Amino acid sequence: MLERYVLPDQLAAEREFMPARCWWQFSARYNVAPPQYVPAIRIHDRQSEGMMMRWGLIPGWAEGKPGDPNISVDIDEIDDSKTYRTPWLESQRCILPVAGFYTWRLNRHRYRQPYFAQVNNRSVFGIAALWDRSESGGGDVTESCAVVCVAANELLARVLTPPARMPAVLRRRDYDAWLKGTPVQAKAALEPYNAGWMQAHAVSPRINAITADDPDLIRPV
Repeated sequence: MLERYVLPDQLAAEREFMPARCWWQFSARYNVAPPQYVPAIRIHDRQSEGMMMRWGLIPGWAEGKPGDPNISVDIDEIDDSKTYRTPWLESQRCILPVAGFYTWRLNRHRYRQPYFAQVNNRSVFGIAALWDRSESGGGDVTESCAVVCVAANELLARVLTPPARMPAVLRRRDYDAWLKGTPVQAKAALEPYNAGWMQAHAVSPRINAITADDPDLIRPV
């Protein structure tokens, strides 16, 4: 499960994903949390576009009313989920630009130690997500998203509380398969990211406060 992450600056994200159209506007942040609006890449009219979406998916049938905090979904649960099945089958997939993410491990003293994880030699990478569009009775439209999770790789399995799951980090070669492929092709792109291509270290519990947002949050402790 993904609860918080680090957002790269807009120029870096556009260099990585090269969207054909950019409707978004954002700056680097070190403590992104739901239900904030976050940048996402999706396909519209056969072209990629960058736009802002609410993190915390509101299903189309919910008439714009937030229910449970649908911030992430396990890939194994998508096919049978009332909330996610339609976006999945309708190919409503997107990618969130990320510079790194946080995770927590519950230790023997019942303390949740936060960790920061990132991909080696990549200042920006993509995490797979699903999106949906919900319209309220008053005509207000909300487009929102949820992160897709997979089994943790060997690195994160060591720093996560079992059962260990991690956000689906995409390889560059799989961006198109996730955004444009069939559900079968998209699911094939979701493998636990190679542990040798990542690193993780413990960080300060300051990350637990949503108001904290500075570079010191990702420094090792």
